[in-house]
Amino acid sequence: MILFDSCGGHEGHPAYQQLAVANLNRQYDFLRSVILAAVDIGSPCLSQPVIKALNFHAITCLHSHAGEYRPCGVTVGTGPTQFVPAPHEQVPALMGQLEQVIHQYWPDADPVALATFVLWQLNHIHPFVNGNGRTARVAAYYILCVKAGGWLPGQQILPELIRANRPEYVAALKAADSAAASGQFDLKALHTLLTRLLNEQLASA
Repeated sequence: MILFDSCGGHEGHPAYQQLAVANLNRQYDFLRSVILAAVDIGSPCLSQPVIKALNFHAITCLHSHAGEYRPCGVTVGTGPTQFVPAPHEQVPALMGQLEQVIHQYWPDADPVALATFVLWQLNHIHPFVNGNGRTARVAAYYILCVKAGGWLPGQQILPELIRANRPEYVAALKAADSAAASGQFDLKALHTLLTRLLNEQLASA
């Protein structure tokens, strides 16, 4: 059963929305489990299998190809600000490069800086047919928690706080994309947002 197809391609259908919420809760449960397992076994680096599993939990039974890299091209947004990610044929190589960067910088990188980079890259590559934002946000949180040695406290976790600040989040992603299109690298706005929201989470504990 793929609800997106069964609901006529309408994500606003009540059945779709209900399962989407249930999937998100299961994704958070899985995220906590895999973070604790990574800390316990001392093998913390974020990998492609973990990223795929996070996407699977987010969109299973909602969309086809859950937990698999997209087999087609996609567009993000509409109008003059529409973003067209890389062709699907390039996704496996781009994800392999991202995994290498994570492993290379994991030992010494600032956790928020690394989480910011991964958050942007997963949105920029857009490796899945759906659930890319949900996957990117929890992947970034995985990095922060594992680098801290466990699940971070707070009344709302960072992925939820990012969703609650969606306009600022989207604007920061677009700023990073625009810089990349000009051959530059600028994650300042996204890094500032993550830093503020992480502090907000920890202050609520």
